[in-house]
Amino acid sequence: MKTSLLHFSSEVSDAVNSGLPVLALESTIISHGMPYPDNLEFAQQAENIVRKQGVIPATIAIIGGKIQIGLNEHSLNELTVGQNINKVAVRDIATTVAGKQSGATTVSATMHIAHSAGIEVFATGGIGGVHRYGETTFDISQDLRVLGKIPLVVVSAGVKAILDIPLTLEYLETDGVTVIGYQTDVFPAFYSQKSGYTVPARADSPEDIVAIHTTNKTLKITSSILVVNPIPISHEIPYQEMESYINIALDKCLKEGIRGKKVTPYLLKKIVKLTKGRSLQANIKLALNNVKLGAQIAKALKP
Repeated sequence: MKTSLLHFSSEVSDAVNSGLPVLALESTIISHGMPYPDNLEFAQQAENIVRKQGVIPATIAIIGGKIQIGLNEHSLNELTVGQNINKVAVRDIATTVAGKQSGATTVSATMHIAHSAGIEVFATGGIGGVHRYGETTFDISQDLRVLGKIPLVVVSAGVKAILDIPLTLEYLETDGVTVIGYQTDVFPAFYSQKSGYTVPARADSPEDIVAIHTTNKTLKITSSILVVNPIPISHEIPYQEMESYINIALDKCLKEGIRGKKVTPYLLKKIVKLTKGRSLQANIKLALNNVKLGAQIAKALKP
């Protein structure tokens, strides 16, 4: 990507040019993952957490056709209340920019832009993956393809719980993505600490993760490191309880014929209603937990 297409805030530009620690943050979680004003409060909290760790936050979005790395207050407000904010994956970046539209970047788009900008660490809530019934629908998130070919450290609470965890883990293995459990041997299930599936490797400190990332770079391994960070136990919703809500939401989704990029927002909204708001609060807590760890890793990478 030509650097002339990237528009940095002065703070992020100074940090990147000076070799200071920077953490990339996505914007779809703001525009499509939470209602207003929860989304605005989350975005502000996330950036504050990053700053408290001595790291510069770089929230990424497309505003009026311009790829923004680091958002001002006006841009952030547009994302939280705007009515025509596209959901932008990698394939949508060019059409959104050329059309001078505004868009919130998903995991895949944020990773691509962050890598182009020289940022090595990215924190999100949960990655996309293979959808349930993916073996027949072929509904597989672009996130997985990008994780397989861009060498970032990506911190998440696993894959979104609405997805097929074992199929997603198989896909990650096929694409050579290094999956590391942070202080856990069990792959988390987004809203829940444990999915029942093991992780291939474990790390117990940000420094351990940096050592693995540095080794990958030295060996010219170009896939990502996916760090899966369990939701704090005080905020989790038990796995079996969440499965019952997810199955109800999935059934409604299938009956209404929802497909493609509309599936995830639809299901998350239904689950918020079914859990009477508990899933939204869990989503906020796990994402902020990932942001804190992501900032610690970014700082350990460039102390």
